[in-house]
Amino acid sequence: MPPVSTSRIPVLAPANQLATLGALDLSQTPHGGHFQEALKAHQWTELRPVTLDILQINVGKLCNMACSHCHVDAGPTRTQENMDRETIEACLTALDQTTAHTVDITGGAPELNRHFRYLVTQARYRGKKVIDRCNLTVLLLPGMEDLPQWLAENQVEIICSLPDYQGQTTDRQRGSGTFQKSIAALKRLNAVGYGQGDPQRQLVLVSNPVDDQLARYNPCIEKAWRQELQANYGIQFDRLITLNNMPISRYLMGLHHQGKLQNYMELLVNAFNPETIGGLMCRHTLSVSWDGRLFDCDFNQMLDLAILDGSGIPLHIKNIDLKILERRQIISDRHCFGCTAGAGSSCGGAIAPG
Repeated sequence: MPPVSTSRIPVLAPANQLATLGALDLSQTPHGGHFQEALKAHQWTELRPVTLDILQINVGKLCNMACSHCHVDAGPTRTQENMDRETIEACLTALDQTTAHTVDITGGAPELNRHFRYLVTQARYRGKKVIDRCNLTVLLLPGMEDLPQWLAENQVEIICSLPDYQGQTTDRQRGSGTFQKSIAALKRLNAVGYGQGDPQRQLVLVSNPVDDQLARYNPCIEKAWRQELQANYGIQFDRLITLNNMPISRYLMGLHHQGKLQNYMELLVNAFNPETIGGLMCRHTLSVSWDGRLFDCDFNQMLDLAILDGSGIPLHIKNIDLKILERRQIISDRHCFGCTAGAGSSCGGAIAPG
């Protein structure tokens, strides 16, 4: 099966993305569009981590897709940026030293990393919950036929992207034909016990807006998803989560080319919700890049905002220093409004009531 992709949007270097956001005139928005000032206005003088619950490991940027909203800028040509076995071992060694109870494996398409199954089995051996962030279509590739059953046997929670239960909308964001392939993959997952309410075989769908608006979630929306997918395709799932599109990477550049970046950032800033701050994923998650560097979150990782030691050197998973990590101040900038707008947005979905 050939890779499923959309047209790649040329992406600026991380520093230039930050500069593009910083150059926007947001003086008419609350706190002048300064994220740190928004925090201070609600008695958060700084962001600090709490107990580490999740080690999120980005095993690479190789993907069989190239979606227009992808904050990783992943795709079929990203063959060099993939985590090697030595770094996988370092992640496992570090995992043994932390309080993390969950290993969240992401990419790219994480299943395309040659060490994916080893990482899963080693994390499960340690008694950790494992999450696979799956694009669904990867399950249809040659050589992946046994993967749904294997994931089920290893009790891996699958969090998978499906922007909408309507095919045209999903294809507009992720590429022509993606929706039908996603439905075929979901049927395979249902066939091995996913989506049936089994806590060991959880199937979570992720929806994000196709247009430049905030993610919406309420029980009625999830009910509609269940009804539509069951009635039209016989698909069942356990939970729906919604994510805001982050104003970085391809999505930032798409907005910029369409002349919509200013309006989208104003939307995010105006929708700042202080109730989301305490639950931000950067406070209880540590993000590891494919080359082993450490970041506060996956979004900071893509903007190259690494966690530094006292000498200004990026921390690496091979020489993890828990004291520095526990005492650090989390790095934030304008893109962080994406996580605090509306009901909030994290790798686990909404943070606060919308």
